Amino acid sequence: MSQVHITDVILRDAHQSLIATRMRTADMLPACEQLDRIGFWSLEVWGGATFDSCLRYLKEDPWERLRQLRSALPDTRLQMLLRGQNLLGYRHYSDDVVAAFVARAAADGIDVFRIFDALNDTRNLQTAISAVKQAGKHAQGTLCYTTSPVHSIATFVDMARELEALGCDSIAIKDMAGLLTPMVTAELVSELVQATDLPLHLHCHATAGTAEMCLLKAIENGCTHIDTAISAFSGGPSHSPTESMVAALRGTAYDTGLDLEALQSIGLYFRDVRKKYASFESDYIGPDTRVQIYQVPGGMISNLYTQLREQGALDRINDVFDEIPRVRKDLGYPPLVTPTSQIVGTQAVLNVLTGKRYETITNEVKLYLQGRYGKAPAAFDPMLQTSAIGHEDSIDVRPADLLDDEMDSLRTQVGELATSEEDVLTYAMFPEIGREFLEQRASNSLVPETIEYVHSDESERRSRPTEFNVTLHGEPYHIKITGTGHRTQDNRPFYMTVDGIPEEVLVETLDEVPGQDASASRTVKGSQRPRATHPGDVTTSMPGTIIDILVAVDDKIDAGTPVLITEAMKMETEIQAPVSGTVTAIHVSKGDSVNPDETLIEITAS
Repeated sequence: MSQVHITDVILRDAHQSLIATRMRTADMLPACEQLDRIGFWSLEVWGGATFDSCLRYLKEDPWERLRQLRSALPDTRLQMLLRGQNLLGYRHYSDDVVAAFVARAAADGIDVFRIFDALNDTRNLQTAISAVKQAGKHAQGTLCYTTSPVHSIATFVDMARELEALGCDSIAIKDMAGLLTPMVTAELVSELVQATDLPLHLHCHATAGTAEMCLLKAIENGCTHIDTAISAFSGGPSHSPTESMVAALRGTAYDTGLDLEALQSIGLYFRDVRKKYASFESDYIGPDTRVQIYQVPGGMISNLYTQLREQGALDRINDVFDEIPRVRKDLGYPPLVTPTSQIVGTQAVLNVLTGKRYETITNEVKLYLQGRYGKAPAAFDPMLQTSAIGHEDSIDVRPADLLDDEMDSLRTQVGELATSEEDVLTYAMFPEIGREFLEQRASNSLVPETIEYVHSDESERRSRPTEFNVTLHGEPYHIKITGTGHRTQDNRPFYMTVDGIPEEVLVETLDEVPGQDASASRTVKGSQRPRATHPGDVTTSMPGTIIDILVAVDDKIDAGTPVLITEAMKMETEIQAPVSGTVTAIHVSKGDSVNPDETLIEITAS
């Protein structure tokens, strides 16, 4: 028996799980002096979705956030979550990018790197672990816990031994969906403690309501480090409350030694902070034991809810939950954690909404089935693999072995926008939003300008704002119109995002052109694109963004030829020609937001 050490996740995973990673640095810094005095083993402050969210929504430099937190927390280890060869993005990066990223993160303040791979493929962890050790920092190897016919305690024990052999300083059990139960936790921890000499950490989400029991069973069986969240941001898809665990262990052989009253004071501060972000609260607070059946992490549940609500298909959410385990089985039972949770979840949504399984297959699923993410835990469904990639060769090597060094090329691509190595790495993680962020920073326009209404004659197209800012009770919000319902609807939805969170507003139909029969119009209201009604009209099954256009007007193409690439739910999808023929019109450009039922490309059948 020994003292239990706590890693608090208030500055990263807690707000990622409950308010869509929207906590601003300005709301973190006032609590740092108190947090620094507590004596946590570490504070998780960076990684996961924080990098993306800083750039995309908050318009903050994530590297500057790290440096500010390092300065404000001089006496506490700072910890980050790193997706192995994926780093903080959704693809594999070359080894030189991984090494450069780890080196800069270490120099700017990270002490502990929790490194995981979504498939538990240890080949995808080797470079990151080596880079952390070279930087003189703590490398924490991670087991992504899941259940399936091919996962067992023995498989996790074998992986722990591999992580120890790779030079890890500690091992973390990452129960990202809250799947652990108390008795299984006891057995798993006991076996791991016997199998390795490394300290064991348990990261357990509270989604199913069993987390505190799992933490206690882990402690009783030799786990010396646990993750918790300050109570104001605990529970549901977040974590067990720090104050509660400190109180439960106080006066025992496992006493954390932390000051409960000081923690309570911090909790009161963050209780007020959370009120500012009420609009980002998930509808799924918990406990939600559905996770034990569908294995859907809390953040993934809220994303699915939002996507289906945008489609007017929220009544299909249980169908999507039923489809997720089927897709996961077809893909060889991957653990559902970024990016595999998005890969499986997005494909399940497409299968349900299109009404035909795998009629549309995302690019990420195709890459996954080629082995480009690593080795899956089990075999793929052979019919799906053939349908997705045909007779293309799959790979069985470490995916990054096929990648050339990228850093020099990235420096050239970003050019003078990058004023530091950190800027180059920002661009590497997210080329589109990274470049946009750097351009806006360079022009001092990180807060988007208001677009005013423009009034004109009835005969002219009326320009309406697509992006603007509002201030409500002293809090600024960024509003972006992303799509509308059909012109023929008396009441139609406007799709928009508020600080990046999709919302739907139902409004009365705006005035029509005099004398026009609205019911005969092919135009989608709020868009200049015609409605898709002809066999050769190319459309999309869900709202998204045009990433690339693969054809030109007058091209002759066959049915099934890829013509567009769209992005939705952070996943890319190829849209294929529905008929053979000639491309006669293209109604989109790269970067456009598009909606279902709009004609994006017109093909005249041959």
